[in-house]
Amino acid sequence: MKTYNVRASEIQKDWWLIDASEKTLGRLATEIARILRGKHKPTFTPHLDMGDFVVIVNAEKVAVTGNKERQKIYRKHSGYPGGMRETKLSEMRSKHPDRIIQEAVKGMLPHTSLGRAQIKKLKIYSGAEHPHEAQQPKELTLGQGK
Repeated sequence: MKTYNVRASEIQKDWWLIDASEKTLGRLATEIARILRGKHKPTFTPHLDMGDFVVIVNAEKVAVTGNKERQKIYRKHSGYPGGMRETKLSEMRSKHPDRIIQEAVKGMLPHTSLGRAQIKKLKIYSGAEHPHEAQQPKELTLGQGK
């Protein structure tokens, strides 16, 4: 029996719409990463970009558990001495609520050129409106959050 290998021309990409309000951040991020990678498809191939597009709305309403709202810190470094920048989750939620979900999902994708291509298919919006109505995204309901 021969192993079936899917060709890049045979890959079909769908659009999914997820409402992030009152969903736990980590549980939401794992489902998004699974869809972006394409692991939900029976023809999953690890070295190809098999995943679908994901549109997230209400990103500012994502929930976190415990004391993460005050204690979780996002760090980035410019590469220069003294170039470390730290931002708490509460500050990130007020200034850039879409980056909370983006950073969580980005850490769950491969840290290669394939992962960089997959994260580009994630579209995050802090409000309930999005400009992707023409793609007719399918509503995806996840667990009840907390």
